[in-house]
Amino acid sequence: MGKRKKSSRQPQGPKKREPLATTFACLFCNHENSIVVKLDKKLGLGHLSCKVCGQRFQTGINYLSAAVDVYSDWVDACDAVAKDTANKYQENDAQATRSYGHPASPGDNNTEQLGQFSESY
Repeated sequence: MGKRKKSSRQPQGPKKREPLATTFACLFCNHENSIVVKLDKKLGLGHLSCKVCGQRFQTGINYLSAAVDVYSDWVDACDAVAKDTANKYQENDAQATRSYGHPASPGDNNTEQLGQFSESY
């Protein structure tokens, strides 16, 4: 007795990859597909610009970099600037409350800083 004959299948070709995006949404003006990324691999620079609001960014790249890498560097740089700015505002607010004689936090009992001294008899 012989084996049962299998149905013949043709081998599948390799999966087709979708190309990575080269246009993105702008973080500042919120327009879709307004960010254009250009890569200059000879100089090792990636340029990003918005067609609507004119926002620009430039970063260093290597031979493996793609447009999405430049965009992600821009997003990271924007987040870092926003975080740094928020920290500066918090420091300025804390200094302003201290200079006016109000405690920086509700649990702050620093009496010397407030100009009040407790005398013990």
